[in-house]
Amino acid sequence: MTTAAGILARCDELARHSSLPNALIERVYLSPEHAAVNALAAEWMTAAGLATWQDAAGNQCGRLEGAAPGLPALLLGSHLDTVPAAGRYDGILGVLLAIAVAERLALSGRPLPFALEVAAFGDEEGTRFGTTLLGSRALAGTWQNEWWGLLDANGVSLDAAYRAFGLDPALIGEAARTPVELIGYLEAHIEQGPVLDDAGLALGVVSSIAGARRFQVVIEGAAGHSGTPWALRRDALAGASEVILAIESIAREAKLIGTVGHLALFPDAVNVIPGRVEFSLDLRGEFDPQRDRAWALIEQTAEQICERRGLTLTSVQTHGAPAAHCSPHLRAAVATGIRLAGGESSPTLFSMAGHDAMAIAALTDIGMLFVRCLGGVSHHPDESVTEADVAVALDAFEAAVLALADQYDADEMDSEFDARAALR
Repeated sequence: MTTAAGILARCDELARHSSLPNALIERVYLSPEHAAVNALAAEWMTAAGLATWQDAAGNQCGRLEGAAPGLPALLLGSHLDTVPAAGRYDGILGVLLAIAVAERLALSGRPLPFALEVAAFGDEEGTRFGTTLLGSRALAGTWQNEWWGLLDANGVSLDAAYRAFGLDPALIGEAARTPVELIGYLEAHIEQGPVLDDAGLALGVVSSIAGARRFQVVIEGAAGHSGTPWALRRDALAGASEVILAIESIAREAKLIGTVGHLALFPDAVNVIPGRVEFSLDLRGEFDPQRDRAWALIEQTAEQICERRGLTLTSVQTHGAPAAHCSPHLRAAVATGIRLAGGESSPTLFSMAGHDAMAIAALTDIGMLFVRCLGGVSHHPDESVTEADVAVALDAFEAAVLALADQYDADEMDSEFDARAALR
């Protein structure tokens, strides 16, 4: 049976599959590294007693039948892709906990009133093609055909990358599941924040996941010699700087998170006034209307700044995801799991970071378990979890699944599945 120590060893093994040198981790969608970790995940799923397959979107999947064949499934999952120079637990730990839970339940011989499935999603981070949650969106049936034209940094289209990986873009719809096939989705993930660590607690229950909107903003003025008098300058960088500070102020006031993570200026010379600046904005909040009102104010303020400075402003939304709220009965199951695993308390946490659960929320009910991460550090090589925390997370995740099983009767679930299937 896979133990916490075994899970951490598997995290280390997966970390060796990287496109970066010097022990740094980067593993992007539809890459050789993606294929390698899918193969390992399939091997571990098979050893756990699951039937396995790679779906039409490159997600690695496994299934453990319930008390009767063909029952709807409780889906457990997370992702195996990473950001550049990543840690080894973001997403990965959730996949490995899911496999270990499935293995425990398979070995227990307890018949479940639902099937248990595991999904190791191929793209959550969006590192390669700039659009996040591609793997889980395909499974949720919310794939958008305009994504096929997305290009990576080397000019390779998503369509071409699919074909090179051995997938057929025409079959992407086969990755989609339907609501009647699932009873819910549970995801375990490192917190990516310091709340649990500060509180001295190993685990927490997630209430909801921030809704995110991303924008590419361009401010244009006029390039000119650095000796140009102040009155004649149309400095795009000075204007962009003022706009970025306004973003910070507005987001703080609205209790949102606003991040400018990319900035490029042209012509980018030491003695030339920047004539054009491009920057990104990632705006996140617990409630979509609040976030959208803040964006409207940011856009209005930016236009006023640019008009005063003689600049022009354009913005394009590049990503949008609604806030995802965890279902009360799945939150209760996670809280029960933590209690049965010996947790003294299970604080309820709001996630500002995005997760595959956001995409799956379009398909079925979601719930999430957070695991303490040292200092809340994530998306960084210093990501760290303890073996003791992983052990209690494994116990709690299994107990959460069993708490859900206790709510159902196999015959009732079978009848419900038949009734729902008849409606398709």
